[in-house]
Amino acid sequence: MGGKIKSWKKRWFVFDRLKRTFSYYVDKHETKLKGVIYFQAIEEVYYDHLRSATKSPNPSLTFCVKTHDRLYFMVAPSPEAMRIWMDVIVTGAEGYTQFMT
Repeated sequence: MGGKIKSWKKRWFVFDRLKRTFSYYVDKHETKLKGVIYFQAIEEVYYDHLRSATKSPNPSLTFCVKTHDRLYFMVAPSPEAMRIWMDVIVTGAEGYTQFMT
């Protein structure tokens, strides 16, 4: 779901463990960065059990990535994809904190 305009848009995400970022683009062919989430900014990744994402195209597959500045609502194409993405994001964020110690 968009940050300023609260409508749902497809985005292409790139997870970069070396740069410790989770970047997104309009689509997989786009080279201009649309946004980036830094691992150090991620506070929590959770299933949207409260259904707080307004007008989600698929509420049962909606999850949240909470950062210091923003709450990102995301919808996965399947339950398996949702579990994998949530796990990858959490693992990346936790991996970042391991580098800090």
